[in-house]
Amino acid sequence: MMKISRSHLLRLITAAGAFPLLHTLYQSSTAAPAPTTTEPLPSWNAGQVKSAITDFVRRTTTPGSPDFIPVEDRIATFDNDGTLWAEQPIIQILAIQARLETLATADPALRQTQPFQAALAGDAAYFATAGEAALMQVIALASANQTDAEFAAQTAAFFETATYPRFNQPVTAMVYQPMQELLTYLRAHAFQTWICSGGGIDFIRVISQPLYGIPPQQVIGSSLQKEYRVVNGTGQLWRLAEIGRINDKAGKPVGIDLHIGKRPVIAVGNVRSGGDIAMQSYSQGSSEVSLQLLVNHDDGDREFAYQEPDQASLNAANANGWQVVSMKNDWKTIFAFQQ
Repeated sequence: MMKISRSHLLRLITAAGAFPLLHTLYQSSTAAPAPTTTEPLPSWNAGQVKSAITDFVRRTTTPGSPDFIPVEDRIATFDNDGTLWAEQPIIQILAIQARLETLATADPALRQTQPFQAALAGDAAYFATAGEAALMQVIALASANQTDAEFAAQTAAFFETATYPRFNQPVTAMVYQPMQELLTYLRAHAFQTWICSGGGIDFIRVISQPLYGIPPQQVIGSSLQKEYRVVNGTGQLWRLAEIGRINDKAGKPVGIDLHIGKRPVIAVGNVRSGGDIAMQSYSQGSSEVSLQLLVNHDDGDREFAYQEPDQASLNAANANGWQVVSMKNDWKTIFAFQQ
């Protein structure tokens, strides 16, 4: 068994010459901030949504403003798949397909059993309907029965080489440029930025700092059950093939409370399965003023075009006054490689 701690893994990632891509990303995320420009959020088109964001930040961070929010309460939570990066297919599904291929060779029945059949085929539509519970079944089979450190090393290696279908770009290039700018803009005004995802917490933690500038301790996600074991004389966390908790839909406010202990004043999600409605409703219930953003995937040329059959997220946004972000109309560019 590998005897590698999470702290040692981080040193590997951030050390020059080890995991070169993650090192480059980490260096970019931790470098001195670029000089501020007179125009915040340059990849966002002028309009209602951009104005709502900048006005909210101005009102909540200006001392003496009736809407001023103390620094300790400036919390923003972001969904990950489809909100910070592309989800057609879900990137974590790509990461576990190779592992499933190995398992399916030993047990061919997996190719005929859902949700493993869909994962092997890269069927994003199946998971959009089946939800995060199905995704977590796959994750449990593909990433259990090993230490956390082993899983983290496998995940880091995946990010080194994996490419994204259709665009033929590294998966790390599939981050939305406007969202990178929004994360940076909020942190420049003393907002904490958190990820609150239905995806696997340990998967996202490997890449959250180098890719988004979000430290791993500020990631909330679905998880496996774990137990402490001594492996080859070293204490390790062992990943069990059992679901710990699913951080999706109504589970997201619970996850936020477990990890943060207070409501976010900004909550950002996207249309796909209604998975962010509860998080955004929870944010809106804050005693402070709040802002909710819902990304609408309506640009089939530069990204993808898809909505929910029942329009649940868009209906909730319209009913509650949340800001709907049109990829087509509100974003000048979607991915940095498209510039």
